[in-house]
Amino acid sequence: MAQPMLSVEEAQERVLNAFAPLETEPVPILEASGRVLAEDIHSDVDIPPHANSSMDGFAVKASDTTGAGPESPKRLRTIGDLPAGYVLEQEVTAGTAVRIMTGAPLPPGADAVVKVEDTAAQGDDVLLLAEVQPGNYVRPAGEDIRRGALALRRGTRLRPQEIGMLAALGHDQAIVGRKPRVALLATGDELVGIDESLAPGKIRNANSYSNAAQVIEHGGQPVLLGIARDRVKELTAKIEAGLDQDIDLLLTSGGVSVGDFDLVKEVLAAEGRMDFWRVRMKPGKPLAFGDMQGVPVLGLPGNPVSVMVSFEMFVRPALLKMQGARALHRPTVEATLMDPIEHKDKRRHFVRVRLAWDDGAYRAYLTGAQGSGILSSMVKANALAIIPEDWDHASAGAQVDVLMLDCQA
Repeated sequence: MAQPMLSVEEAQERVLNAFAPLETEPVPILEASGRVLAEDIHSDVDIPPHANSSMDGFAVKASDTTGAGPESPKRLRTIGDLPAGYVLEQEVTAGTAVRIMTGAPLPPGADAVVKVEDTAAQGDDVLLLAEVQPGNYVRPAGEDIRRGALALRRGTRLRPQEIGMLAALGHDQAIVGRKPRVALLATGDELVGIDESLAPGKIRNANSYSNAAQVIEHGGQPVLLGIARDRVKELTAKIEAGLDQDIDLLLTSGGVSVGDFDLVKEVLAAEGRMDFWRVRMKPGKPLAFGDMQGVPVLGLPGNPVSVMVSFEMFVRPALLKMQGARALHRPTVEATLMDPIEHKDKRRHFVRVRLAWDDGAYRAYLTGAQGSGILSSMVKANALAIIPEDWDHASAGAQVDVLMLDCQA
């Protein structure tokens, strides 16, 4: 009996249930970019640690500026200069001011800053040409992060801004999830290495490299196993060699359809456990999932678009889960479809589009022909328009959900 096709959600659930977060490790913060934080980080200081000036100007008592203006300047005596990085213990009293630079701590007694553009120098005095209120141009202590506050949450994927926050809090290391090791094996008699000449009937093995780049992009470590020919014995040997390399996931490309030479399903069923092999999506219908020797195995399709879209939907969230990430799926937005799409079967279609913000709304433009072998349709795409299973077609002007390929969260 033929196995029923699973929905995308059912297949994702089965795949993700096979994975758990890996162990954690400390790394220098400059090696932590793109990794997943494995602990909550609380601040042990106020940031900034003291009230400071947000402008170059003069630190004053706001009450001394009442009524100040170009036609009625207020004169104050300048009692000191305060650059950033220094403190001044002399107190600002009524009738006095301190020349202050951006970032310098507010001196005692001052409660506001008059920016330099609103002043005029007159000997040792300063003329104030504008009135300020208490707190004007002052950044309070703890404005950014208060002592004891949660600064970074466990499960956050570290971007440059999070690395900066770690540095601001005095952390030179970060505890992160270990990088998953992912073995990649391409199958097929038609494949040759990327540095080989093309003989009649042959194509280069692009899938291993697009998948390896996806693994790297999402925090994993690829292990390239090369090409297995369409022979059960050779395919089994290549898979077993991959399983011996201390991997967390094995990916194959090709060999999972219904043809006489699609052998990945056969090997998986004979040597391990088969969970499912068909998903109600296009591209990417043939997708074998199971395990061998306790290692999850995903058999991806062979066409280059199918293999990349299948990776997006199933491998990417598994990689992030292994690293302990909280957000496993890319964000979606609603967009207006600018080109019609034929939709003749009952599968969910993932259509390659260029997403653009135009006149206050997202618009999705097809990237050309949508065949699963047209890799250039992915090269031109920054998003995937999602056409539901129950649509017969999608007309230009239809509102669709669009998966944003350039957004990580």
